[in-house]
Parts: sequence; C-alpha cells; structure tokens
Amino acid sequence: MKKIVFTLALMLGVVGVAQAQGDVEAGKAKSATCAACHGPDGNSPIDMYPKLAGQHASYLAKELVDYKAAATGGEGRANAIMGGMAMPLSEQDAADLSAYFASQAITPIATPEEAVEQGAALYQGGDIERGVTACIACHGPRGEGLEAAKFPSLAGQHPKYIAEQLHLFRTGERNNDPNGMMRSIAAKLTDQDIDVLSQYVAGLH
Repeated sequence: MKKIVFTLALMLGVVGVAQAQGDVEAGKAKSATCAACHGPDGNSPIDMYPKLAGQHASYLAKELVDYKAAATGGEGRANAIMGGMAMPLSEQDAADLSAYFASQAITPIATPEEAVEQGAALYQGGDIERGVTACIACHGPRGEGLEAAKFPSLAGQHPKYIAEQLHLFRTGERNNDPNGMMRSIAAKLTDQDIDVLSQYVAGLH
C-alpha cells in the first residue's frame, strides 16, 4: 500500500507538466487507421484488441508515447503492431486521438454470475495473506480508474484483453507500469485470479 501511495503522489506531482491539448474533431479525422482494430468509435469488435472509447485521455496519450519510445529503442511498451502505428505520431497527434476516443461512450459488458462473488472479494479487498493489494485502490469502486494519475478505466473493457495484460505484467513482458506496481501485484495472482478479476472488473459501471 505504501508503494501505491508513493506512486500516486509521484504521478500527481507531475500532472502540472505542460502537455499538448487534444482536439476531438482533429482526433476523429486522424482515427481512420485505428478503426480496423479498435472500431470507428473506439469500441473494438475484436476482444484481443482494447476498447479505447471512454478511456482517460491522459492514459491513452501515455500509452502512445510509451509505444513510440519502445519502438525507437527506449523504455516504453513494446508491441510490434502499435509500435509501428505510434512511430509517426507527433505529440499533438497523440493528444488529438486520445481526446477523440476519450469522448466516446464505451459499450457495457455484463459480469458472469459465477465471477461476481470471488471477483468482488479480490477486487475490493485484495488478499492480505498473499500480499495482493485491492484493485479498488487505484482503479476505483466502479473500475473508473484515475485520470490525474493515468490509472486506466477498466469498466467495459474486453475481459480477454484485461486478462492478457495481467499475464504480460506477471511475466514482465509488459513493463511500462510506474515503479513496477502492476508487475508486483500480477506476480502474486494465479490464473484463476486473473480469470475472475478480468470478468468482474469488465462488468463494473
């Protein structure tokens, strides 16, 4: 918990750094190439690709910057497809695209009944014995995340995509989480934990 509080304070402390202001209409015009995987309004019809609709603009912009950084040999988020897509984007392009997708409404997803009890217990309370921090601490009671800290919204996201990201954090293949926070948490999750959590949080709204 101390690690999370420190990370949150650190991230909130840099919020004041100047960033490009996104233009929704400009972002819509630039989003045509994104539609094949993410849908024209950011509601991806393919569950291996994330929904971008309704996601925090600050988080989306951060991920685009991280993709570009990794693609150019720096520290970031390595992904063969998104690295190539992010490479030609300017800071303004990233801001515009992020503003557009953030302005769209995400389509809801229902949580399977069998995942509610166990998912709620782990999401809301964590597991003290295993040192698993409650997800609610950063992602909020309704899975809404925290814009200022760039903690993503998870509500309405494809469960398959959420599960895949947790697996990647657990193996360390995804490592663009501040202070290794998600890697530390995911390392303590079982496959069953990941399955029920991804189904539970996707249905929050």
